[in-house]
Amino acid sequence: MKFVIAPDSYKGSLSAVEVGETMARAVLAELPLAEVRVIPMADGGEGTVDALVGATHGSTVAVQAVGPMGEPVDTYFGVLPMGEGHAPVVVLEAANIFGLPMVAPEQRNPLYTTSRGMGDVIRAALDQGYRQFVIGLGGSSTNDGGLGMLSALGARFTDRDGTLAEGFGRELATLAKADLSGLDPRLGECRLTVACDVTNPLLGPQGASHIFGPQKGATPELVQHLDQALGAYADLVEGQLSLSLREHPGAGAAGGLGFALLALGAKLVPGAEVVEQMTGLKQQIAEADWVLTGEGRSDGQTLFGKLPFHVAQVAKEAGKGAILISGGLGDGSEALNAHFAGCFSIVRGPASLQACMEEAEFNLFECTRSVVRLIGVASQRSCGGEPR
Repeated sequence: MKFVIAPDSYKGSLSAVEVGETMARAVLAELPLAEVRVIPMADGGEGTVDALVGATHGSTVAVQAVGPMGEPVDTYFGVLPMGEGHAPVVVLEAANIFGLPMVAPEQRNPLYTTSRGMGDVIRAALDQGYRQFVIGLGGSSTNDGGLGMLSALGARFTDRDGTLAEGFGRELATLAKADLSGLDPRLGECRLTVACDVTNPLLGPQGASHIFGPQKGATPELVQHLDQALGAYADLVEGQLSLSLREHPGAGAAGGLGFALLALGAKLVPGAEVVEQMTGLKQQIAEADWVLTGEGRSDGQTLFGKLPFHVAQVAKEAGKGAILISGGLGDGSEALNAHFAGCFSIVRGPASLQACMEEAEFNLFECTRSVVRLIGVASQRSCGGEPR
């Protein structure tokens, strides 16, 4: 019997790699002869680099970059041994350069955060000869429209006094001039694919500031200020390019970083699709008997493009059964039953959130083992022998 295990992370407790490894141990504890393939998944947010490096047997490269509040941070990018023309692909993510958890809750204010570190990491990869990139945008702390990233890559933004912007959100409202002619010329040789799980435009009620600003520390008044400032910034950038990018789906991702990457010629693609293609998920599922997936919490929103639902759709197309094993099941989770062979929560009884997170690995192992035991018994009865 062959199992494909393709989980997302259990945010705050287990990475996608750890979830997959725990599920695999549980499968083999019940069915020692089973064939198990673990494919950690991600959608462009936290864990995207680790998931793709683990699934493709890639490697990581340590670099230093500007962090969310201008401080130096140690981070890394992944190198995947496959790509167009068999060239290696670099994968990087906003979450491990200027992710929201990297800023203390009491310090969160998008006026004082920057995406500059993304430009630092891209430039470091360019220096090492890489030209194909996959960039994950989820989990950022910024709302600077990619001003920081573009500045780090050679663009110049100045205010009315000619002062050069460093790339922080607070500078958006002061900009008077943009000059993109100094952008690193090597970017013209690059293929930039952006793994993006949102379709928000840059501006307006569904834009970066209104939808994502509050979770990054923006007050209602600041949301209005940032939206107006991003509009003026977009005027400058689009004027340089003679293009209109602000309404493009995903332009508002990562506080408008999607807009800046579009300005560099990037292609925005749903994160789950990027990971699926790069890991060969479809082929692996086509050869499997059962598919196991999961996430930290599943509810009615899981049906709107979250990874487990994407995995279930791939399994359905292949005529395979997908089982959802998540940290918890929330409101609307009953709608998931139409898409999964079974939906399970690993929580064993009443407990605090902290206890659930601390016990996640043990509970996941036990729940998965129970599910696989049931599969084994059903297989044994249907085949009249020992489960394989």
